[in-house]
Amino acid sequence: MTNYVDPSGQKLMDFVKEPASDSSIVMINLLRYREQADYSGTRKDGISCSGAQAYDTYSKAVTPLLLEVGGCPIWRGSAKTTLIGPSDEQWDDAILVYYPSRQAFLNMIKTQDYSDILFLRDAALLNSRLIETHPTFLPKIVLKGMGLIQRIKGKFTSRQLSETFKNMGVN
Repeated sequence: MTNYVDPSGQKLMDFVKEPASDSSIVMINLLRYREQADYSGTRKDGISCSGAQAYDTYSKAVTPLLLEVGGCPIWRGSAKTTLIGPSDEQWDDAILVYYPSRQAFLNMIKTQDYSDILFLRDAALLNSRLIETHPTFLPKIVLKGMGLIQRIKGKFTSRQLSETFKNMGVN
């Protein structure tokens, strides 16, 4: 089985070149963690921890960046049994992340702040999939939550919001 952590140069170029619509997207993330985080391929040092712990650190750091572009994680769960699919593909977690548009996603991944934390994701993951979807249905509770995030975002900087969530015990 071939492992994938980062998009290939060609796939990323094709993604960027494809005409962007103004419609929202939800990125499906399938994640397989390393037993131990591996910083050797990253140009940065990290703390000795499991891949899952390194990914949690990445998640906490990326959340304010998601909020800045109007996005938010909408669901995360442990992957269990694959009923349909290759038997050699196993996932630890699945995450759904909302973005108001493809351009919002691109704006986030082009920032220096994102570049600064990407090493945590790379060190954490043994294998992954990132799949762009165009939702045909989003539950009202998700839409209300995104509206609340936008209202909160208008009152706080991302750093203040992150600190506020941290003080409330929200990761």
